[in-house]
Amino acid sequence: MGQQADNTGATIAAYLDEMVALRRDLHRHPELGYDEHRTSEIVADKLAAWGYQVTKGVGKTGVVGTLQNGNGPKRLGIRADMDALPIAEATGLPYASNTPGKMHACGHDGHTTILLTSARYLAETRDFSGTLNVIFQPAEEGGAGARRMIRDGLFTRFPCDTVFGLHNWPGVPTGQFGFISGPAMASVDKVTVRIIGKGGHGARPQETVDPVVASASFIMALQSIVSRNIDPLDAAVITVGTIHAGIAPNVIPDSVELELTVRTFRKDVQENIKARIQTLAKAQAESYGAVAEVDYPSGYPVLVNHADETEFARQVALDHFGTARVEQEFRPISASEDFAFMLQEIPGSYLFIGNGDSAPLHSPLYNFNDEILPSAARYWVKLTETYLAKNPSDKPI
Repeated sequence: MGQQADNTGATIAAYLDEMVALRRDLHRHPELGYDEHRTSEIVADKLAAWGYQVTKGVGKTGVVGTLQNGNGPKRLGIRADMDALPIAEATGLPYASNTPGKMHACGHDGHTTILLTSARYLAETRDFSGTLNVIFQPAEEGGAGARRMIRDGLFTRFPCDTVFGLHNWPGVPTGQFGFISGPAMASVDKVTVRIIGKGGHGARPQETVDPVVASASFIMALQSIVSRNIDPLDAAVITVGTIHAGIAPNVIPDSVELELTVRTFRKDVQENIKARIQTLAKAQAESYGAVAEVDYPSGYPVLVNHADETEFARQVALDHFGTARVEQEFRPISASEDFAFMLQEIPGSYLFIGNGDSAPLHSPLYNFNDEILPSAARYWVKLTETYLAKNPSDKPI
């Protein structure tokens, strides 16, 4: 189906200066997870001014704006994340972070601005029939803000038949849309392993139980999990990110602490790796006379996009932006996203828009590409108008 002409793009383009100013203001004032007080107030004030019913404090600092129009029965949710990262910005931009050690290094300032812009347009035009819930989520970056909003009654207080989210993606051409049906982003588990031995003088190792040697053996044994315990057709990553041990070169420490991250695309693979890490840690430690303690809390699950909702989202992009703007081979991503919790509750899809040739996410040099603001906002408008399409029998409220 070809690209449809309408006035949406021109109207949103007229907002562009305000959009950019808002995005850069949010960028200058980054707030970490569950501390997004200023951001939440800005979001809530704007939604209220545009006629939304606003609820603050959902999942601590989350905001939900509800706009009902006509008598259509469908209920749509669209989510944006608001939190920044504990990263010192190094871009040197005139609107760089004013807060040392905090930075919008993942583009959540852009995601918030995109959803606000589309919310403004939809409030002004009201060319839909049904209920729109715009969800501004805290603490995506490791704080599981989506899960906290759900536990605070997100989908019981603000019922949605489907929910969608969006993330910018560096390295994909500016404004190109990407869709993935099924497993789209990896699960992530953060594991802490503590190997406890018996410390002593480095000159008398026979009197010690060296946890460093046991840890080295454990790290090497970890490499066998993906290569020998996981189906070659399944993807998985195990990374040892930190090792903490010792205070001097001539002292064997009492213990070593390792921190791991584990990513998979299937629940059964995730559980298999968990069991193997626990077994290997204890077995490797015991083989050296040491003891292993493993802390393995549940992390973010695999983000699984629902097939029908993903195809619907893809078709919206094809209809209103054309085939040239839709990536044909957009592959699953090994990063993780707590939008996965929302997709466990109700059907929906998480999609991507190219950020162009920018620094990678979570880099101190990253910058959200303001050129994608109008296209992304227009996309949310068209998705809303399509999903909550008016029927001839609808009467204005």
